[in-house]
Amino acid sequence: MTSVNVPGLAPWRDTTRTTDERVEALLAELTLEEKVAQLGSVWVQTDEPGDNAPLQHLFMESGGAGDRLERGVGHLTRVFGTAPVTPAEGAARLRALQERVMAGNRLGIPAIAHEECLTGFATYGATAYPTPLAWAATFDPGLVERMAGAIGADLRAVGVHQGLAPVLDVVRDYRWGRVEESLGEDPYLVGQLGAAYVRGLESAGIVATLKHFAGYASSRAARNHAPVSIGPRELADVVLPPFETALHEGGARSVMNSYTDLDGVPVGASADLLRRLLREELGFDGTVVSDYWAIPFLASMHGVAEDDAAAGAVAMLAGIDVELPETVGYGEHLVAHVRAGRVAESVVDQSVRRVLRQKVELGLLDGGPLVPGGADGVDLDGPRNRDLAMTVAERSVVLLDNPGGLLPLDPGTNLRIAVVGPCADDPRCLLGCYSFPNHVLDRYPEHGMGLPIASIREALAAEFPHADVRHAPGVDVSGDDTSGIASAAAVAAEADVALVFVGDRAGLFGGGTSGEGCDAADLRLPGRQPDLVEAVLATGTPTVLVVVSGRPYALGAYQARVAAAVQAFLPGVEGGAAVAGVLSGRVNPSGRLPVQIPASPSINPSTYLQPPLGRRADGITALDPTPAYAFGHGLSYSAIEYLDIVTDRAELRTDGAVEVRVTVRNTGARPAEEVVQLYAGDPVAQVARPALQLVGFARVALVPGERRAVVFEVPADAFSYTGIDLRRVVEPGAIVLSAGPSAAEPPLRAVIRLQGETLVLGSARRLTTRTRIEVVN
Repeated sequence: MTSVNVPGLAPWRDTTRTTDERVEALLAELTLEEKVAQLGSVWVQTDEPGDNAPLQHLFMESGGAGDRLERGVGHLTRVFGTAPVTPAEGAARLRALQERVMAGNRLGIPAIAHEECLTGFATYGATAYPTPLAWAATFDPGLVERMAGAIGADLRAVGVHQGLAPVLDVVRDYRWGRVEESLGEDPYLVGQLGAAYVRGLESAGIVATLKHFAGYASSRAARNHAPVSIGPRELADVVLPPFETALHEGGARSVMNSYTDLDGVPVGASADLLRRLLREELGFDGTVVSDYWAIPFLASMHGVAEDDAAAGAVAMLAGIDVELPETVGYGEHLVAHVRAGRVAESVVDQSVRRVLRQKVELGLLDGGPLVPGGADGVDLDGPRNRDLAMTVAERSVVLLDNPGGLLPLDPGTNLRIAVVGPCADDPRCLLGCYSFPNHVLDRYPEHGMGLPIASIREALAAEFPHADVRHAPGVDVSGDDTSGIASAAAVAAEADVALVFVGDRAGLFGGGTSGEGCDAADLRLPGRQPDLVEAVLATGTPTVLVVVSGRPYALGAYQARVAAAVQAFLPGVEGGAAVAGVLSGRVNPSGRLPVQIPASPSINPSTYLQPPLGRRADGITALDPTPAYAFGHGLSYSAIEYLDIVTDRAELRTDGAVEVRVTVRNTGARPAEEVVQLYAGDPVAQVARPALQLVGFARVALVPGERRAVVFEVPADAFSYTGIDLRRVVEPGAIVLSAGPSAAEPPLRAVIRLQGETLVLGSARRLTTRTRIEVVN
């Protein structure tokens, strides 16, 4: 279609022109200094102590932004998310900053405003949703997409343009502090839920940012920012698939680099990763933004640049478009590199085009209000958000064990209930590291939590109105004080049932037991919580162990001794009511484990994605890697029977697809939701392959007595892997398909055979197994 030019209007502000025309017209008008300004950012900070990002105090200019806003800027960093401000205060601040940005550059170009949104909009008074690990436990992409849409709508309503989420790092070691931010240990699950989150955020007009590209969670000894030594096959088959899915099927427009180095090369300095792999192979055409301070870290932490100025040249040549959260290595340093011929201006132009394209797409050059007029009165914690937070929390709680049927507890009886443990009456234990109360408000104690959050103890009092509920924390989440254990055990000894709430309190950089920089030496429950559990078990009172945590902790020592066990992965502002509802039976639990629960705290933890050699113990090693509870595990208060598995063909071509029908029946007395899981194994391959790997899943609602079939349309591409020559292949041979409620010996099994030539796949491979659910008479 031919553009119609508007007389007297600058072409980059003419909405009748195509996006490309507007971008090129504006780019041609910019000086080198103005171009480089579009690749920088400004973080207007307060003088409050403490860091919101790693080593922030080393790089930030305290106080006002000074002339940093007067030169023009690409991004404004966390206007709402740095200190406690109301929506009205944040909106006024953002308007004022945008006015300064536009007045300070010759062409009046506004900035992109970005915020954290990992557990909801990370600002004062906004709903703190469950952590991503809890989303993963729902196995429900549709629900995650709806939640992300609500988060995106809140961001857009106050003038924010970009959200720094989701995290697509596949968990490789549970000791890593950021497990809570992840979507679990399976690449297919991470990719499906990550793409769903991206679709929700992008549907609201927010630029979603995938992080951390790539390999961040594979660090040595599970340390934050530590080097990564994985091989190219693990990178291709485990680390990269979620990014492929979120880009190709989610539509993410931004990617954030990983802090780590891969085999000695920092990601922020790797043109091979950021230009060849991400752009040429995966076809990404959006912006690459640096993780906070990742560019100066190339000098101070990686030693691949002499100083901050040199780091800017390294990062630009590697492929980082925008420096966040502040301009340290870019800005005047990058201008000097171009003037000296060390960086070609055409390289800068590529990055500027991407930034300007997003500004055009976001409507920033259209002349309308940059902050919506109704932003002052936006309710960031309204009924819609609370309903979504409750649904996600309820579907995420995992019933691990209930051998004697102690659960659910009858809320109509006069039970004596002991509520024990440090997580029972501390609302912060329900929230993730990137929730605003834990991320920022710990430095502003006068503001409390910033929004109403009922603790688990308070929720239990409401859930069991006739019970005699007595509380004793026993110990803190961390520390060595055991003085309260005796009184907690005494309360448990006098009760009909003891509910023991143990786990984490998330924080930053060692300020919590879970979260960024809060890596663990082993997988024992933190502090003296194991002593508390042992003391309660010693009373002989039937004990329900409820773990409220950001990572899986080793439960093998308690598995045979507790009456029931429940896992909740930091379930958010409505998490107390969700946990209480599962314990009372008001909620029939349907969460499934997106990570294994290890048996031993000290055996180097490994995920379920192991070849036979990695899954065996007898005759090979004295260390048994068998988990206490397998990936995908979760019980309900009903009984689900797996009836049969049928394929529509026994043979298919290496470029074909197979239809797999799995039939299940609810044989219990209650409605239930089952997560039907389909796994594939490749018993003979060019390289050692996982014994089984998730290739499809679906949540199925079943009333008592009902039978339903989940029909999986599995592309042969799902059986692909990186072969011995490092090309992704689908090769002929047998594939074992298995279906069941977890990765632990799925009860149904079928064998198909791939026929034809070995197929070499490119980036256009099929990434998703389509599913449909049918009623069976």
